[in-house]
Amino acid sequence: MNLELKGKSVVVTGGGSNIGRSIVLTFAEEGANITIGDIDPVQAGKVAELALKKGASGVEVVKTDVTNLEQVQNLFKTAVGKFGTVDALVNNVGWDNLMLFTQTTPEFWQKVIQINYVGVLNCTKTALDIMIPKNAGSIVSISSDASRQGEPREAVYGGVKAAVNSFMKTVAKENGRYGIRCNAVCPGVTVPETEEEVGSTSMWSNTNAMFTQEQFDKIAKSLPLRKVGRPRDIANAVVFLSSPKAGHVTGQVLSVSGGYSMIG
Repeated sequence: MNLELKGKSVVVTGGGSNIGRSIVLTFAEEGANITIGDIDPVQAGKVAELALKKGASGVEVVKTDVTNLEQVQNLFKTAVGKFGTVDALVNNVGWDNLMLFTQTTPEFWQKVIQINYVGVLNCTKTALDIMIPKNAGSIVSISSDASRQGEPREAVYGGVKAAVNSFMKTVAKENGRYGIRCNAVCPGVTVPETEEEVGSTSMWSNTNAMFTQEQFDKIAKSLPLRKVGRPRDIANAVVFLSSPKAGHVTGQVLSVSGGYSMIG
C-alpha cells in the first residue's frame, strides 16, 4: 500500500531495537527519509544499513538521550539539515523493569518518568516548533496497554504511559488548527523474534528477565487472538497513523495488543 510517505522526513526515537527497529524498517519500505535517535548508535547503525536496503530514501543516525533536551534539539537540527524538515515524529523510546510497586524506589520512579514521559515532552516540543510554522505534521507516541488496563508489576510505568495518552490528546486539540495530528499507540506484550532485533541497552536484551517461556505461553492463551505481539504488528499501525492516509485521525489512543484491551 502506498502511504504517500516517499521522501517524507521522519524522526524515530529508539529506532535501534524491537518495536522502534520495525518502525524504521516499515518507514523504509515506504521510501521515507529517516532520522534515528538512539542511545546506542552502533545498534541503530545496523538498522540504518538495513533500512537503506529496504528502500529508505535516506537514513541518518544521531546518538540521543531523549531525557536531555540539548541532545533532542541536536537530533532535530540534524534531521532538518539533512532532509529539509521534519514531517513526522515517532516517540518510541521506552523503558521499564517489572516489579511490584512495593519493591520500587524513588530512584526507579524518576528513571521511568524521565525516559517514558519527559523524553516525550522534549521531543514533542522540539517537533512542534518545526511543524507549526509549516502547518503540517504528525506525532505518534508509543504508549502501552498497561496504561488502559492496569497491570501488576507495571504500576509506575502504566501510570506514566497514561499520562502520555492524556498529553497526546491535549496536544492534538491544541495543534489541530495547524494541521498537526497527534495520536498514541498502545502495544500489549510485544516480543522481538530474534536476538539481532535488540541492542545491549534494550530492556529486551535478556528476554528471560522479562518473562519466562511459560509466561509467554499463558499470555498468548489469554488473548482473543491467542498470540503475543510482534514488532511489525505495532509498526504497521504507527506508520499508517503517521501517513497522509490517516489524515482525519487525531487525538486517538489505539490498542494493538491482540485484544488484551478493548476500550469502547
